[in-house]
Amino acid sequence: MVDGMRIGLVSFGVAEFAALHETCVEAGHDPVVYAHSRSMRPRTAMDAGGADGVSRITAALPAGTDLLLPGSSEGLGASLHGYGLDLLICYGFSWRLPRSVLGIPRYGVVNVHCSMLPKYRGPAPVLWAIRNGDPYLGVTIHRMDEQFDTGPVLAQQDGIPIPDEVTPENLWTGLSPVLRGLVAVALDRAPDPSAGEPQATHGVSHAGLMEPEFAIVDAARTAREVHNQVRTFQFMGKHLGPVATVAGRPLKILRTSLTPIDGPRIDCADSPVWITASEPVQPNG
Repeated sequence: MVDGMRIGLVSFGVAEFAALHETCVEAGHDPVVYAHSRSMRPRTAMDAGGADGVSRITAALPAGTDLLLPGSSEGLGASLHGYGLDLLICYGFSWRLPRSVLGIPRYGVVNVHCSMLPKYRGPAPVLWAIRNGDPYLGVTIHRMDEQFDTGPVLAQQDGIPIPDEVTPENLWTGLSPVLRGLVAVALDRAPDPSAGEPQATHGVSHAGLMEPEFAIVDAARTAREVHNQVRTFQFMGKHLGPVATVAGRPLKILRTSLTPIDGPRIDCADSPVWITASEPVQPNG
């Protein structure tokens, strides 16, 4: 174990930054800089709602810790050079980091990925776990290389329950303590260049962003598939849902039930799914 490492943290939300920061401090290390990926792709404008996220992160920023808002991976690398980092920890960074950035910290870069790698490599592992109806979520801490989520595993744990009415808040309740424990293990292992187990070559799957067609309910799918489609949107945000035509009018489907209730339903390939919350689709979409 190496004491007193200078650490950079790359993440996307107040709770996520806080979990990483507190775990590092409890282990005797010094998080000196945060970086926030303000857009899904480098060299593009800030995502919708991004300014609000930056405002909340800034308000919670610990005293003496800098915040970087890079516009590109190259800009991130140029900024990090001056911090003398021993380690960089990423949890939810949207851009692929080139070798020039990966080589800046003394002990490299480690990534927090919400799946049991090599399952669900890619930017949206939680969405695909919900979409596929997985009962549990896993977390993997791995060394970052130039590919997406392929590096050696430093720590890994499965078994975090995914609630039926899953939201970022209720999932975080189970995820946070597991994440903190695994990051603590990875902090101990990361300075040893030989530490880390290669990922399995079987069971590889990919978790890309949802395709545009996923925003439309297809009644040819099973009731469970449609229910999980609605759950996926529910996780992505309030008042988000796929669109279905019900009784001749388009509705945004916010919540559904597989148990019969009074009210509208969608007749799917195998059985109905009942609509428990919906909104009319506005003319502008």
